[in-house]
Amino acid sequence: MMPYFAVICRDKPDSLDLRMQTRADHLRYAEESGVLFLGGPLIEDGRMAGSLAILDVADLDAAKAWAADDPYGKAGLFASVEINEWKRVIG
Repeated sequence: MMPYFAVICRDKPDSLDLRMQTRADHLRYAEESGVLFLGGPLIEDGRMAGSLAILDVADLDAAKAWAADDPYGKAGLFASVEINEWKRVIG
């Protein structure tokens, strides 16, 4: 089994329109990549404000490459991207 990596992204302020414009491409990329274990938006004040993706990839470089190719990232949606190895313990 490959390790998991958490990709934690925070949207730039006032970027909901950009998120919605690129959402279909992002969801297609996530689905077709074959490495997404689970994922979804981060919510603040009832609105999407970032993303969390748990990836099942070989190493940190593969996780960074996935994040770099994400249409959200390419569109400039994120103010920050943090990638950490994640250990599945429960669930």
